[in-house]
Amino acid sequence: MIVLDTDLNTLLSKLNISRTKMVEMYSMMTVDEIVEAEAAQGNQAAVQFAAELFTNVDKLVEIFKLADPNNKYIILSTMTADKLQKFLPLMEEEDLLQGFYFFTEDKLLAMLRELPPEQLVNTVFQMFSEEEVIQLMPNDELDKFLTSTDVEKENVLKHLKSIPPEYLAQMIQSVTGQEVQSGDSIDLVNQIGEFNPLQYKDALTSMQPTQKQQLTLSLAHEHPELYQLFSPEAYTNMIHAQKQKPDIVKAMAVIEPEEKIKMLEELPNDLLSVVITQIDARDFADTLINRFPEVLAEIIAS
Repeated sequence: MIVLDTDLNTLLSKLNISRTKMVEMYSMMTVDEIVEAEAAQGNQAAVQFAAELFTNVDKLVEIFKLADPNNKYIILSTMTADKLQKFLPLMEEEDLLQGFYFFTEDKLLAMLRELPPEQLVNTVFQMFSEEEVIQLMPNDELDKFLTSTDVEKENVLKHLKSIPPEYLAQMIQSVTGQEVQSGDSIDLVNQIGEFNPLQYKDALTSMQPTQKQQLTLSLAHEHPELYQLFSPEAYTNMIHAQKQKPDIVKAMAVIEPEEKIKMLEELPNDLLSVVITQIDARDFADTLINRFPEVLAEIIAS
């Protein structure tokens, strides 16, 4: 049975029933029983009202006080997960976001790892600048980035020319074992470009950390889609070490609604019901009328 706080005064007005009659005859009856009794006595207002409850959003909101989150929760708490999930696409994104506070930080990070890479990167950049991301990125991730087949060699060589010659000379020496006189950056970069694939990879991974970060930042800034090459774990480890749950939830505002909904569907029914109580009362009533008439019938009969 769904027991709601009903607007008795509105009900009396709609059915043209005196308060005395309500107390003497209907005090122990449900809304459905009262309407049925009045209709049987020829009260046309009752007949019309019964029809409106299943068709008129505003009437439903008014009679059953659906603007009250407590009343919405009472109804939602009787529903299955499948039914609850139907309400989520109707909610404001800001209200959806509040639901993420019900997850632990570990769970939030696990869900971030499952996001499409572009959306994960967008979320990360709500918390960190490009410079911070590269500074916090582990060395092995930088190596993987610079040697990825998704990063064009020609582009790497172009950006290498901005590295001071002495560091380029060190890269060449680490591969050839021979001392290199620091000279013109263009000539040194051309030498690196002539290395075989293994030597080229070794040269890049042997760079000094600061220069490696500079090169990676320069490449990724020019082609932001390359930030997707870093592993999800690298990003979530960075977030775990540097940010608190409120920072994470705030950043998740940029995640696409369908992904937010997919995440929230992992909440247990009682917590998901709490989240949905923030839905607009008219949207809630409209969904009851058009998608869950059996739930609405139970409310009216209670």
